[in-house]
Amino acid sequence: MKKLITTLLALCLMNSASFSDVKLGIIIGFTGPIESLAPDMAAGAEAAIDEVNKSGSFSMGNVSVVRADSTCIDSSAATAAAERLITSDKIQGIMGADCSGVTTAILQQVAMANGIAMISPSATSPALSTVEDNNLFFRTAPSDARQGEVIAEVLMEKGLTNVALSYVNNDYGKGLAASFEKNFKAAGGTITLSAPHEDDKGDYSAEAGALAQAGGDILVVAGYLNSGGKGIIQASLDTGGFDQFFLPDGMIGDSLPQDIGPALNGSIGTLPGTDSPGMAKYSDLASAAGFKPGPFSMESYDAAALILLAMEATKSSDSQVYKYAIDEIANAPGEIIYPGELGKALDLLKAGKDIDYVGASAVELVGGGESAGNYAIMEVIDGKNVPVSYK
Repeated sequence: MKKLITTLLALCLMNSASFSDVKLGIIIGFTGPIESLAPDMAAGAEAAIDEVNKSGSFSMGNVSVVRADSTCIDSSAATAAAERLITSDKIQGIMGADCSGVTTAILQQVAMANGIAMISPSATSPALSTVEDNNLFFRTAPSDARQGEVIAEVLMEKGLTNVALSYVNNDYGKGLAASFEKNFKAAGGTITLSAPHEDDKGDYSAEAGALAQAGGDILVVAGYLNSGGKGIIQASLDTGGFDQFFLPDGMIGDSLPQDIGPALNGSIGTLPGTDSPGMAKYSDLASAAGFKPGPFSMESYDAAALILLAMEATKSSDSQVYKYAIDEIANAPGEIIYPGELGKALDLLKAGKDIDYVGASAVELVGGGESAGNYAIMEVIDGKNVPVSYK
């Protein structure tokens, strides 16, 4: 890493903007089908930024935040918001976006055109692994290529070998459905029906009826907890088609068991997560700051931290310079860095020493900015999403 950083430092001496204050954009779905997750995600990223500012060790001065709404599902609105962040607000990096479709649109239509790096905490479509990105795109949540494997493993381990599948008809839903179907069938499982659903419909009884007719031990709902996914579950309960559900990451959040009620108890799911020391440290940090370490909040903290640490490592806020340090900082060798230790990390980088940013979510980037990823296996118990094991 030291050789790379020395080269980048030489390059950034020609960058007149390297030592000015920094603006970071946070673009996630403050409205839309995962809006209940957005406050804790934003709070996580802003906690990392606040920690850097309070440390007094960031070479480029103060870091400020500009929020923007991706909507999660409206690519036109998301790209317009990202364009404003870059051209009007003059941000130098993006923490986001959140959902896979809008993230892809922002990357291809805005970030690449303007040379701005972005780290998503929650865009999980396998298609993002191979999309052209000019080395500007990274993510701290693992690809759904891995989540599909984990879901198949969990279902087979529980003897749930005959399932129905409903997935949201977008990049996230289609990518996760394809991964799950491939892995589940390879393991000997049977999918009675695989059917897409649309978000924001008033009535999901037809979809629920078709799924009920197909039958199965459990219904896998690869959708969003504040929109169509919730509608599919409620309609399935109303018609008596299913009484147990598998909830992938887009369905995990406090609002779903609150909205559905006791009927959701016993449902299981998957969420990027770890039982590492970093998670425990992050939980304490979040509690002290007054927010919950909810779904993708850890990954949001880590995404913001990686951007700022890469800037410090290269002494540059230019994405074309600091983007090359992100993979290096996230991986060994180097002194391990956990949440609450960003000031220490900045000081080590200033001294020319290596760091291994483990962070809250046990970050490990493997080729092309991909997260190796870990998963918590969740169960709804007494109206709460409870991690019961990890993979």
